[in-house]
Amino acid sequence: MLLLSVLAILIVAGVVWWSRQQTAPQPGGAGRNAAPMSIVPETVAKGDIGINLNALGTVTSLATVTVRTQISGYLIKIDFTEGQEVKKGDLLAEIDSRPYEATLAQAKGQLARDEAMLKGAQVDLTRYQGLAAQNAVPHQTLDTQVALVGQDQGTVEADRGTVKSAEVNLQYCRILSPLDGRVGLRQVDQGNYVTPGDTNGLVVITQLQPISVLFTVPEDNLQAISKRLQQGAMLPATAYDRSGANKLADGTLSTFDSQIDPTTGTIKLRGLFPNESRTLYPNQFVNIRLLIDTHKDVTTMSTAGIQRGVPGTFVYLINADNTVSVRPVQLGATDGDRAEVRSGLAPGDRIVIDGADKLREGAKVNIRTENDAAAPPPSAPGPDKSGGKKRRSDDGQKQ
Repeated sequence: MLLLSVLAILIVAGVVWWSRQQTAPQPGGAGRNAAPMSIVPETVAKGDIGINLNALGTVTSLATVTVRTQISGYLIKIDFTEGQEVKKGDLLAEIDSRPYEATLAQAKGQLARDEAMLKGAQVDLTRYQGLAAQNAVPHQTLDTQVALVGQDQGTVEADRGTVKSAEVNLQYCRILSPLDGRVGLRQVDQGNYVTPGDTNGLVVITQLQPISVLFTVPEDNLQAISKRLQQGAMLPATAYDRSGANKLADGTLSTFDSQIDPTTGTIKLRGLFPNESRTLYPNQFVNIRLLIDTHKDVTTMSTAGIQRGVPGTFVYLINADNTVSVRPVQLGATDGDRAEVRSGLAPGDRIVIDGADKLREGAKVNIRTENDAAAPPPSAPGPDKSGGKKRRSDDGQKQ
């Protein structure tokens, strides 16, 4: 019985092993005898690679002015609309000028009276000088007259200052724009009594052209930026929206701060933008791409072809017989979807940029284009929706 049991177990085990051998998948050939893999190639070429720094920035106006009155009075006219673009010297508002016109007239009258008194004192002084030369009047009388003329001259100068002050106050009745910019929301209405101590002022004017962006970069990049600026280079700066996909404006780097922030290890930079299309507004959040340098006429390739694995950084090189080989490469700077190749490839080499997932050394490939990869498969003809009736072409023939 024991022998029969052992024999039965061996027979069952043999049947199971034989069935597994029949159903086991055959090893797929990935070598030269395997079916070609479909890939998209790219030809390595020469080009320029930009050295860019990406940073977060905030748009900042170069001038933001709160317009306030210099004198007190009733606001009789507002000569701007909210959101208006104004130039330096444009009229913004007017204050009742009648009290200041009266003050100016009074100051001019006082000046005229004191000038007349000065002229009379000067005539008397000339007379006393002639009499003193003949010893007809005491020298004390002459000295007193000299002092009187000097006193009247001082009074006239003071009156002229009063007239000038009254003229300035009269000019302040017309409130003018101090700069080119965009007018904000009105802070006071016509008919109000305004004073220089009003906190909110009349309106805020913000300069939008040109405008600046403040952004920070790591302190390790400061030496490269400073060196380029000392060489007189204009470093281009490009502003993108919050998503970083849409370009808003082009500008240049103006300068950098005089000290590094010790808490973050960054330094603040300012970029200037003409902002001709008015796409930048104060306090707007933007992404900045600063071009520090450009490597010209270097070997470049698409970043889509870069592979990383046991050989390190490598690409699949397409051979003349439509097979691929692993080619280690040394990369340099990266600019968007292009990378600089320092060694390993030469212009004219073809590499795989799509379909490299299952490739290995010596694998055969079937070269296709990116358009072939993106094209939808041909659709099967659908049922005839005409109810089985024959359709006619434009010439009347049955199809």
